[in-house]
Amino acid sequence: MNIKQDIRPISYIKSHTADALKQVNESKRPIYITQNGIAKAVLVDSESYESMQKALGILKLLALGEKDYIYYNKD
Repeated sequence: MNIKQDIRPISYIKSHTADALKQVNESKRPIYITQNGIAKAVLVDSESYESMQKALGILKLLALGEKDYIYYNKD
């Protein structure tokens, strides 16, 4: 894996959008979009995004459960 090919300036994304989407969907690796040399956004395929959202939802539920457990078991 070469991370250099996963970092692209916004000008590249503007002029090669279809290529960038193809790369993200085939490799399942995100593309880091830079503006003036600074990372500003991340482009991910939709399946990976949905998976991350589900994982975050589960982590939030676990955090709420832990908070409740601590509250009700103070002693």
